[in-house]
Amino acid sequence: MAADDLNYDESQALEERESEQGEEKVTVRTQRPRWYAVQVASGCEKKVKLTLEQRVKTFDLSNIILEVEIPQTPAVKMRKDGSRHSIDEKVFPGYVLIRMALDDDAWQVVKNTPHVINFVGAEQRRAQGRGRGHVKPMPLSAGEVKRIFKQTQEQAPVVKIDMAAGDKITVLSGPFKDFEGEVIEVSPERSKLKALLSIFGRDTPVELEFNQVKKES
Repeated sequence: MAADDLNYDESQALEERESEQGEEKVTVRTQRPRWYAVQVASGCEKKVKLTLEQRVKTFDLSNIILEVEIPQTPAVKMRKDGSRHSIDEKVFPGYVLIRMALDDDAWQVVKNTPHVINFVGAEQRRAQGRGRGHVKPMPLSAGEVKRIFKQTQEQAPVVKIDMAAGDKITVLSGPFKDFEGEVIEVSPERSKLKALLSIFGRDTPVELEFNQVKKES
């Protein structure tokens, strides 16, 4: 991402114009590319990204819609058998970020992409009648963009485990191998948990690594 993408100067705006889209009226501005957030159907972020990138090629808008991103951070998911699986976790589930020079054509292409709900922006009321007005897309601020992409680039992998207090576990390795117990505390930031194990007939709290245990179904 180029540095000047974060330093948009309002003086670069060339013109503002309005267009009618059926009952909706959208105010758009021809400008240097900005980042916009678009709300999409839950779980459809990747579908929207792929479909929109194809539509950009089809409508020859690659000079208007420049990037489509799903901000993600690395994570490590612990399987039931204690093994680790690297995954990417969405920073903003249900949203896709688009860098574009907003105009009517680009707005229509994005808005009409399957599973897209709407741009994030300011709702403008209808001049007449009832019902909700349309949403005027609002670009993300330079600070928001910088913070989001810094987070995706610098965040260390977070360990995710499908365990919670009360779950039954079996120890896979270490001095307590084959012991069974109950989880009393989970610490994802440390990749550890505490469990009550029956040692010499007494429930004893023991700290274990995530990869030392498996969850019993």
